[in-house]
Amino acid sequence: MGTPPIQPEINIGTLGHVDNGKSTLVQAMTGVWTARHSEELRRGITIRIGYADAQFLKCPSHRGAAAYTAKKKCPICGEEAKFLRNVSFIDCPGHHSLMVTMLSGAALMDGALFVVAADAKFPQAQDREHLLAAEMAGIKKMIIVQNKIDVVDRKRAIENMKEIQKFIKGRPTEKDPIIPVSAQHGVNIDLLIESIEKELPTPKRNPSATPQMYALRSFDINKPGTKAEGLRGGVVGGSIVQGAFKRDDKIEIRPGLRVESGGKTSFKPIYAEIRSLYVSDGEVKEVGPGGLVGLGTSLCPSVVKADSLVGSIIGKEGDLPPVLDKVALDVELFEKAVGTEELVAVQKIRTNEPLVLNVSTAVTSGVVTSAREHIVEIALKRPICAAQNFKAAISRRIGDSWRLIGYGTFK
Repeated sequence: MGTPPIQPEINIGTLGHVDNGKSTLVQAMTGVWTARHSEELRRGITIRIGYADAQFLKCPSHRGAAAYTAKKKCPICGEEAKFLRNVSFIDCPGHHSLMVTMLSGAALMDGALFVVAADAKFPQAQDREHLLAAEMAGIKKMIIVQNKIDVVDRKRAIENMKEIQKFIKGRPTEKDPIIPVSAQHGVNIDLLIESIEKELPTPKRNPSATPQMYALRSFDINKPGTKAEGLRGGVVGGSIVQGAFKRDDKIEIRPGLRVESGGKTSFKPIYAEIRSLYVSDGEVKEVGPGGLVGLGTSLCPSVVKADSLVGSIIGKEGDLPPVLDKVALDVELFEKAVGTEELVAVQKIRTNEPLVLNVSTAVTSGVVTSAREHIVEIALKRPICAAQNFKAAISRRIGDSWRLIGYGTFK
């Protein structure tokens, strides 16, 4: 019998501007290029949320950063390295037009690598946006990665380091480590892994809590032409935020299935059974928080195809938060709209204004029905499943893009 699959213990996000080399950095640690979509490969940027897992190990014969590796054998001496833990990377798009996608990924992160390019002046527009989004999402553990040190001279590398230090001064990230690397050539990857092990510990989990999972993907795994008797149920992928799921568990998915009747649209909860559970290494019988997982279900493949269940919450029957088509938020607005080169001042939210909300992995839009002081009420075009005290990122249309202007807490 082979080694049983090991579930990743922690979700680590990669954040930063579109050209900073996030996907290259993840590839340097995992061997996986996360931009798999054909349009991503053509354009050379991440469009969807990417993901890849890695094993971190430590050679017993070395000290300091040189001992840390993502390979089973030490690249220096060839000795078998000691396993430390499995980690899962969530690679988020940096382009401003894909900010809502990045916010969905941020909801699943236990910590983050904030990737900066040494050959560009810092901060760039999306750097500000991602950093504020990370703070808003409650990501408290972060490492700043100064990438592309191979394409600048020493003077520019030092200038870039000072730009970073100036920008983070007085922010929650002020004391976070800054690690210079060349992802392209694998320089200082051992130092980065050492820093991850020291600065981004595995969060404390409560396996006995009521299980909940945020859906980041949903898809049909059957090949075209598969006969009815050979069809397999739809798959939902995402991250478990609390509790644990087992094979044969009965689950509920909210908001659920879109239903059109009498010219009106409604959503009905979906009920299913877990037929299989997968982590990156293979199939398991039980899975808990940490890393990205796939639930093979009893659902008809047509229900899950084309990421139709993204933004849903999965849990045990009757244990999920309510489905809301109207929300009231206690709003905190930023002084400036992040992501804009000219740093546009954020005006108060107005009645009848359209807004976009990101709640966990869900993205929805709505129209403001009431705006008074810090309390804003919004009628949603697509309902969400959310509990009191959930946070929502708020974006406003500025120019040709939706820009992050603040966040709100559900009342």
